[in-house]
Amino acid sequence: QVQLVESGGGLVQPGGSLRLSCAASGIIFSIYHMGWYRQAPGKERELVAAITRVGSTNYADSVKGRFTISRDNAKNTVYLQMNGLKPEDTAVYYCNAVRDFTAYWGQGTQVTVSS
Repeated sequence: QVQLVESGGGLVQPGGSLRLSCAASGIIFSIYHMGWYRQAPGKERELVAAITRVGSTNYADSVKGRFTISRDNAKNTVYLQMNGLKPEDTAVYYCNAVRDFTAYWGQGTQVTVSS
């Protein structure tokens, strides 16, 4: 059974930082491309950051320079370090694992940026 379990969300003030984690089980983690998506109320889910199985990364323009995605294949975990958080970063953040035509999703973790 495949599971992606996100953690690390919460309430933070503008300008603050959070680190999200996504622990994977039931897959050979190292061969999957991993990503973080987010969905704000009333908006479509959007890609925030992705990292390939060999470590190449890409980011949404809105988070470049503020967010960093990384992975630890020994721990079957992908991370999203979020710095300089803005109110517009408020959303549910989802972890995604994809390989060929197979994709898995986590249940999401809420990030709220507010003073």
